[in-house]
Amino acid sequence: MSETMMVLLFIGILLFFFIAGVPVAFSLGLTTLALMLLGVGIGINPELLVLRMFGGVNSFILLAIPFFLFAGRIMNAGGMTVRIFDFAKVIVGPVKGGLGHVNILASMIFAGMSGVAVADAAGLGAIEYKAMKDGGYTDEVSVGITAASATIGPIIPPSVPLVIYAIIANISVGGILLGGLLPGILIGIVLMLMTSFYAHIYNFPHGGKSTWVEKVKAFKSGVLALGTPVILVGGILSGFFTPTEAAAVAVVYALILAMKIYKELNLRELWEIIKQTMIDSAVVLLLVSVASAYAFMVIRSRVPIIFAEQIMAFTQDPLMVLLIINLLLLVVGMFLETIAALSILTPVLLPLVTMVGIDPIHFGLVMVFNLMIGLLTPPFGAVLFVLNKATGVPLARIVKGCLPFYIPLLIGLALITLFPSLTLWLPNLVLGGK
Repeated sequence: MSETMMVLLFIGILLFFFIAGVPVAFSLGLTTLALMLLGVGIGINPELLVLRMFGGVNSFILLAIPFFLFAGRIMNAGGMTVRIFDFAKVIVGPVKGGLGHVNILASMIFAGMSGVAVADAAGLGAIEYKAMKDGGYTDEVSVGITAASATIGPIIPPSVPLVIYAIIANISVGGILLGGLLPGILIGIVLMLMTSFYAHIYNFPHGGKSTWVEKVKAFKSGVLALGTPVILVGGILSGFFTPTEAAAVAVVYALILAMKIYKELNLRELWEIIKQTMIDSAVVLLLVSVASAYAFMVIRSRVPIIFAEQIMAFTQDPLMVLLIINLLLLVVGMFLETIAALSILTPVLLPLVTMVGIDPIHFGLVMVFNLMIGLLTPPFGAVLFVLNKATGVPLARIVKGCLPFYIPLLIGLALITLFPSLTLWLPNLVLGGK
């Protein structure tokens, strides 16, 4: 079978299942099985297929994913998101366009707890939208800032997409999580600059000054909630915890806050959270399992090498390669969910970027942020649908509100792409370049 025919089979069979409406995990599994029956790669070897699926999830590091998801849900149900928003409000609320800045800062803090953009939009979306509407902002501005700030969630550690990427790429999970800290802060700053510009153009209101009593109350109420990102980020930065251990400790800490200190979570609600976390984790881990078998088939069939040779025949310049990949990922992000896109494309793209000298940690953050922007783009942007459900604002108006904020997000993407040191400095400092 020719190389061209083999690549067309990989793409064609997968697209057939997608168009037929088959869920992504089953599409990957059926594609792998179909290719095996056609004699591609490893040939007919179902035992090896099962072994690869098992091996894909037989990892201690992957335990971090259910813990991250569990901690985020406890935060939402335990009243911590409201306290984080109030804490952010007394810090940046008084400036012009203050509630927009509060929105972004609260998302940056919450990013250090959940690691999922959709969780940010679901947890803070309704709170932020209501506060901005009550403060005199339009629907479009309120949901636009809320949607854009949700993209920070999977960049600042912890991050479920970054953990998935690290597993697939076989790189340090701690390294890539540390690599996301500075880019996440940078994206928050760029969004705040855009909000300031927007505030002066459209004369957004000031958030109003808080009294010292209100500041002390917000600090006392929020300081314990801020302990969760301190445990997660600080524990990983210091080397005191592995990412999985940090996630487990964060769950215990969040449970103590929600059930014993804030007393806003009861056993019945906790059981519902556990069930939903189990469902979410099963979906993610099934996808990782099947993607492991699919990736093995892709690599054995030399598809990444064929793809790399085609691109390198056009250019071997790392920046040009990243530009091409950025354009590809921005389009893919419009149609594919983040973890599905990572599972399908990482095995194909990683050999190419390593051939041209791009660090896998740098590339991972570029890839994930591209896909985060995709969460805000129609027709299938997940954050758009979550905000539609949380706020009741029609999808068309949500998309209209997002349009101005594509500019700072693309600027942030360009900075992360052009300056690898933004992603590599902290991992090299803490881990010694390992």
